[in-house]
This record gives sequence, C-alpha cells and structure tokens, in this order.
Amino acid sequence: MIPPVETKMDGKKMTVIDDLVEHGVFKVEGRQLYELSLYELLKEHMEKAE
Repeated sequence: MIPPVETKMDGKKMTVIDDLVEHGVFKVEGRQLYELSLYELLKEHMEKAE
C-alpha cells in the first residue's frame, strides 16, 4: 500500500491547527478544526493574534 503524500498545503493547515490548539481553540462555529478550509483556519488564527 502506498502511504498518502502530505502536500505543502496539508503541512500549513496542520501548523495552523496546532497553533490554534495551543491557544485553546478546538472548534470554530461548532465545527472541528480539521473540517475547516485553510482560509477559515487562517482567518481564525489572525483573529486570535489580534
């Protein structure tokens, strides 16, 4: 079986998710972080940074 290849976008998404979890964010608008698009994650990340 061929292991799944992680793209740069997947890596960036996981980095943002990890950072949000460190800041105590586990859900956004009732949705799990892994369900969100990179755009939605970055938007939430920027709001937390302010």
